[in-house]
Amino acid sequence: MTKRKTLLLIAHAPSENTKKLVNAVIKGATHPDVTDITLVCRSPLDTQPEDIISAQTVIIGTTENLGYMAGLIKDVFDRCYYPCLDKTQGMPFTFYVRAGHDGTGTRRAIESITTGLRWKLVQEPLICRGEFQPEFIDQCEELGLSMAASLDAGII
Repeated sequence: MTKRKTLLLIAHAPSENTKKLVNAVIKGATHPDVTDITLVCRSPLDTQPEDIISAQTVIIGTTENLGYMAGLIKDVFDRCYYPCLDKTQGMPFTFYVRAGHDGTGTRRAIESITTGLRWKLVQEPLICRGEFQPEFIDQCEELGLSMAASLDAGII
Protein backbone atom coordinates (compact mmCIF):
# COMPACT_ATOMS: atom_id res chain seq x y z
CA MET A 1 0.00 0.00 0.00
CA THR A 2 1.35 3.40 -1.03
CA LYS A 3 1.58 6.00 1.72
CA ARG A 4 -0.38 9.12 0.82
CA LYS A 5 1.68 12.29 0.57
CA THR A 6 0.50 15.65 1.83
CA LEU A 7 0.40 18.85 -0.20
CA LEU A 8 -0.13 21.87 2.06
CA LEU A 9 -1.80 24.96 0.62
CA ILE A 10 -1.37 28.07 2.76
CA ALA A 11 -3.45 30.81 1.18
CA HIS A 12 -4.47 34.32 2.08
CA ALA A 13 -7.75 35.08 0.29
CA PRO A 14 -9.31 38.33 1.50
CA SER A 15 -11.51 38.95 -1.58
CA GLU A 16 -13.87 37.08 -3.87
CA ASN A 17 -11.26 37.07 -6.63
CA THR A 18 -8.52 35.66 -4.39
CA LYS A 19 -10.98 33.01 -3.15
CA LYS A 20 -11.46 32.03 -6.81
CA LEU A 21 -7.69 31.52 -7.07
CA VAL A 22 -7.61 29.33 -3.95
CA ASN A 23 -10.51 27.26 -5.27
CA ALA A 24 -8.69 26.86 -8.59
CA VAL A 25 -5.54 25.58 -6.86
CA ILE A 26 -7.72 23.16 -4.89
CA LYS A 27 -9.46 21.97 -8.05
CA GLY A 28 -6.11 21.32 -9.74
CA ALA A 29 -4.55 19.63 -6.72
CA THR A 30 -7.54 17.30 -6.31
CA HIS A 31 -7.77 16.28 -9.96
CA PRO A 32 -9.08 12.70 -10.24
CA ASP A 33 -5.86 11.53 -11.92
CA VAL A 34 -3.89 12.43 -8.79
CA THR A 35 -4.54 9.47 -6.53
CA ASP A 36 -2.11 9.36 -3.60
CA ILE A 37 -2.14 12.98 -2.45
CA THR A 38 -3.93 14.48 0.52
CA LEU A 39 -4.50 18.20 0.12
CA VAL A 40 -4.51 20.19 3.35
CA CYS A 41 -5.69 23.80 3.04
CA ARG A 42 -4.94 26.28 5.79
CA SER A 43 -5.54 29.96 6.19
CA PRO A 44 -2.47 31.78 7.45
CA LEU A 45 -3.93 32.19 10.94
CA ASP A 46 -4.68 28.47 11.16
CA THR A 47 -1.27 27.33 9.90
CA GLN A 48 0.95 25.80 12.56
CA PRO A 49 4.54 24.53 12.33
CA GLU A 50 3.23 20.95 12.55
CA ASP A 51 1.22 21.49 9.35
CA ILE A 52 4.38 22.41 7.47
CA ILE A 53 6.53 19.73 9.08
CA SER A 54 4.03 16.99 8.21
CA ALA A 55 3.70 18.06 4.55
CA GLN A 56 5.81 16.81 1.66
CA THR A 57 5.31 19.98 -0.40
CA VAL A 58 3.85 23.46 0.06
CA ILE A 59 2.03 25.99 -2.11
CA ILE A 60 1.79 29.51 -0.70
CA GLY A 61 -0.82 31.95 -1.99
CA THR A 62 -0.64 35.61 -1.13
CA THR A 63 -1.73 39.03 -2.19
CA GLU A 64 0.76 41.78 -2.88
CA ASN A 65 0.37 44.36 -0.12
CA LEU A 66 2.37 47.56 -0.46
CA GLY A 67 4.99 45.75 -2.54
CA TYR A 68 5.31 42.91 -0.04
CA MET A 69 3.57 39.65 0.88
CA ALA A 70 0.37 39.81 2.91
CA GLY A 71 1.03 40.41 6.59
CA LEU A 72 -0.71 37.17 7.51
CA ILE A 73 1.64 35.16 5.27
CA LYS A 74 4.59 36.95 6.88
CA ASP A 75 3.08 35.98 10.23
CA VAL A 76 3.17 32.30 9.19
CA PHE A 77 6.87 32.62 8.47
CA ASP A 78 7.46 34.51 11.72
CA ARG A 79 5.74 31.83 13.82
CA CYS A 80 6.94 28.78 11.91
CA TYR A 81 10.47 29.67 10.79
CA TYR A 82 12.48 28.35 13.73
CA PRO A 83 10.30 25.32 14.53
CA CYS A 84 10.56 24.29 10.84
CA LEU A 85 14.15 25.32 10.12
CA ASP A 86 15.89 22.02 10.85
CA LYS A 87 12.91 19.80 9.99
CA THR A 88 11.91 21.02 6.52
CA GLN A 89 15.19 21.60 4.70
CA GLY A 90 14.78 20.71 1.05
CA MET A 91 10.98 21.18 1.20
CA PRO A 92 9.70 21.46 -2.38
CA PHE A 93 7.43 24.47 -2.74
CA THR A 94 6.06 27.11 -5.02
CA PHE A 95 3.83 30.14 -4.61
CA TYR A 96 1.46 32.42 -6.38
CA VAL A 97 0.93 36.15 -5.92
CA ARG A 98 -2.16 38.16 -6.73
CA ALA A 99 -0.32 41.36 -7.57
CA GLY A 100 -2.05 44.62 -8.30
CA HIS A 101 1.31 45.95 -9.48
CA ASP A 102 4.31 43.84 -10.50
CA GLY A 103 4.81 41.41 -7.60
CA THR A 104 8.59 41.72 -7.57
CA GLY A 105 8.87 42.80 -3.93
CA THR A 106 6.56 40.00 -2.83
CA ARG A 107 8.50 37.44 -4.83
CA ARG A 108 11.83 38.68 -3.49
CA ALA A 109 10.59 38.54 0.11
CA ILE A 110 9.20 35.00 -0.15
CA GLU A 111 12.31 33.74 -1.92
CA SER A 112 14.54 35.36 0.72
CA ILE A 113 12.72 33.72 3.63
CA THR A 114 12.45 30.32 1.95
CA THR A 115 16.14 30.44 1.02
CA GLY A 116 16.84 30.85 4.73
CA LEU A 117 14.62 27.84 5.41
CA ARG A 118 16.56 25.97 2.69
CA TRP A 119 13.36 25.12 0.84
CA LYS A 120 13.56 24.18 -2.82
CA LEU A 121 11.53 26.19 -5.35
CA VAL A 122 10.37 23.46 -7.74
CA GLN A 123 8.05 25.43 -10.00
CA GLU A 124 8.27 28.97 -11.31
CA PRO A 125 6.11 31.19 -9.09
CA LEU A 126 2.88 32.42 -10.64
CA ILE A 127 2.53 36.19 -10.50
CA CYS A 128 -1.01 37.29 -11.43
CA ARG A 129 -0.33 40.94 -12.31
CA GLY A 130 -2.62 43.91 -12.84
CA GLU A 131 -6.38 43.86 -13.16
CA PHE A 132 -7.99 40.52 -12.38
CA GLN A 133 -8.12 38.30 -15.46
CA PRO A 134 -10.12 35.07 -15.90
CA GLU A 135 -6.94 33.30 -17.05
CA PHE A 136 -5.55 33.69 -13.51
CA ILE A 137 -8.05 31.01 -12.46
CA ASP A 138 -6.82 28.59 -15.14
CA GLN A 139 -3.20 29.31 -14.24
CA CYS A 140 -3.83 28.61 -10.54
CA GLU A 141 -5.62 25.37 -11.38
CA GLU A 142 -2.64 24.34 -13.51
CA LEU A 143 -0.26 25.22 -10.67
CA GLY A 144 -2.21 23.05 -8.21
CA LEU A 145 -2.38 20.14 -10.66
CA SER A 146 1.30 20.38 -11.55
CA MET A 147 2.45 20.35 -7.93
CA ALA A 148 0.09 17.53 -6.92
CA ALA A 149 0.91 15.40 -9.96
CA SER A 150 4.64 15.94 -9.47
CA LEU A 151 4.38 14.91 -5.83
CA ASP A 152 2.18 11.94 -6.73
CA ALA A 153 4.67 10.79 -9.36
CA GLY A 154 7.64 11.14 -7.00
CA ILE A 155 9.24 13.88 -9.11
CA ILE A 156 9.34 16.23 -6.12
